[in-house]
Amino acid sequence: MSEITVATPVEMLVTAHPAAIGFLAERGVLCVVCGEPFWGTLGELMAQKGLNADQSQEMVRELGTFLQERQSASGS
Repeated sequence: MSEITVATPVEMLVTAHPAAIGFLAERGVLCVVCGEPFWGTLGELMAQKGLNADQSQEMVRELGTFLQERQSASGS
């Protein structure tokens, strides 16, 4: 998967990076409900949760760092 942005489809994100589910849930952004991912983009999901554009961009940066560190730790 290429770089994660606010335009990244949530379904694609959680398929490629299941660890993103827990990261987002810990921050109050539930991207999976009843076993199904949110249909839409990461930015749309964050907007529904009340985050503004700056907050969404910051969370996407934090998510990217989290996933990169996780990948580095696993040696992948």
